[in-house]
Amino acid sequence: MKRMTVALAVGALLVGGAATASATPAARGVPDTIKVPDGNRPLATYLGEGVQIYGCTNGAWTLIQPAAVLSKHGHPVAIHSKGPVWTSTVDGSTVGAAAVANAPKDGAIPQLLLKANLNTGDGVFGKVTYIQRLNTRGGVAPAGSCTTGAQTAVRYSADYAFWVAE
Repeated sequence: MKRMTVALAVGALLVGGAATASATPAARGVPDTIKVPDGNRPLATYLGEGVQIYGCTNGAWTLIQPAAVLSKHGHPVAIHSKGPVWTSTVDGSTVGAAAVANAPKDGAIPQLLLKANLNTGDGVFGKVTYIQRLNTRGGVAPAGSCTTGAQTAVRYSADYAFWVAE
């Protein structure tokens, strides 16, 4: 697991070190615990690449925030940040959400089902109801103890599937 400082991680995102691969479709065989409820339909799936930023509190690593770029066919379409929140770089619309279920994944951050709790704008994210974080790779907090106040960024990628009401 490669670790880098927060400054280098954010710098790599801004220079385009992420969001170079094409978006991949949502995984088949999604665990039942993170399936989207009936009454919703898929809107879009984007590849997210970036870092999970962790801080050390009382000798243990805890998540501070994600910092990722979502892309479609290698072109950036959104920024994923603390909240969690996704903001379209195309139309400025935003969706915020809260996790409602997860599915652990060996060697990676868990796959998630998130329910929207904030929508702004009339663009792509304006009516999103659910988000799935699928096919997670990397992003796991460092093992072992740490020094309070320390921060680290751990690279990760995932497919983000956005859903809207039917």
